[in-house]
Amino acid sequence: MLTAFIHGFLLAVGLIVPLGAQNMFIFSQGATARRFLHVLPIVITAALCDSLLILLAIFGVSLIVLRLVWTKWLLMAGGVVFLAYMGWVTWRRPPSVDEPGTERVQMNQWGKIVSFTLMVSLLNPHAILDTVGVIGTSSLSYTGAYKTAFTAACMLVSWSWFLLLAVAGRWIGMKDRTGRFTAALNKGSALVMWAAAVYLVLSFL
Repeated sequence: MLTAFIHGFLLAVGLIVPLGAQNMFIFSQGATARRFLHVLPIVITAALCDSLLILLAIFGVSLIVLRLVWTKWLLMAGGVVFLAYMGWVTWRRPPSVDEPGTERVQMNQWGKIVSFTLMVSLLNPHAILDTVGVIGTSSLSYTGAYKTAFTAACMLVSWSWFLLLAVAGRWIGMKDRTGRFTAALNKGSALVMWAAAVYLVLSFL
């Protein structure tokens, strides 16, 4: 089982850790949050979404769905539109500064931010196809307890990495007293999202 666990761990690191729209979103939210409590729902939501995708891939459900050509094109179209929109919203987001009432506003916006997290995590066809094609296919060589160990390792990487991103973002955001870093981070996040949308179109073409 240790071999299956290590295999799943390394595989998940290779898929989840590289820079992408979801990672940039979590990091930027950590950097702009006034308290770590504010970004914790984002971490949990993103990790739960990844866990769901991993389970669907390992048990073959998503593979059956994605065999239909029209579902791939639907995912691509929805993902491109959403990434383009999120990039535009992120580009226009004002830098984070300490102002009275900021904490109350963020508390009231939890539902909206969690919804964005859901869409960033689930409306990302490239991530879905990677999960199905790599994690789902790799899990076929395991059964029983070995498959459980493989699955647990993939999920562990996901939860740990998103938590680490939020903590790192929060730490860097605390050092940014002028708001310049968060302003640059917003622009960088937007560029990553737009690049992901372009790459998604090119990969389908």
